[in-house]
Amino acid sequence: MRYVPAQARSQFQMSVIGIGVDLVECARIQRSVDRFGDRFLRRVFTDGEIEYSMSMKFPERHLAARFAGKEAVAKAFGTGIGKAMGWRNIDIRKKESGEPFLVFSGPAEAFAAKRGVTSALITLSHTEHHAMASVVLQGPQSETRISRTHTN
Repeated sequence: MRYVPAQARSQFQMSVIGIGVDLVECARIQRSVDRFGDRFLRRVFTDGEIEYSMSMKFPERHLAARFAGKEAVAKAFGTGIGKAMGWRNIDIRKKESGEPFLVFSGPAEAFAAKRGVTSALITLSHTEHHAMASVVLQGPQSETRISRTHTN
């Protein structure tokens, strides 16, 4: 491991603003799709999320992972879905590599800016029966925290 002086390290440090995790039963999402159809899908998911999930062999698993992702974002912000942001203000997309990433819009974007979020990390996973997501919201390291964590 290469040594990096404390002054140089401080420019790369980030502060964790929030962490959220959620676990969803895939069958619960499938029941909602069966019962409410397009109304449920359009209320909760963006067009891109629906298009991607429905193109997969088991769409309910991918929808459940994205549902869990949205819940994990709300938990990381400490707000829940509703007053502060809506379901569709949290968009979970994929890079060419397959890595998921978050795009905030409307109230979620404004809330992220207000909280100082500079990076939002997400991971998704699913099995036949369950889907989960974990989210970490990061912002710039505060000067007071830097001075407390680095002593000479």
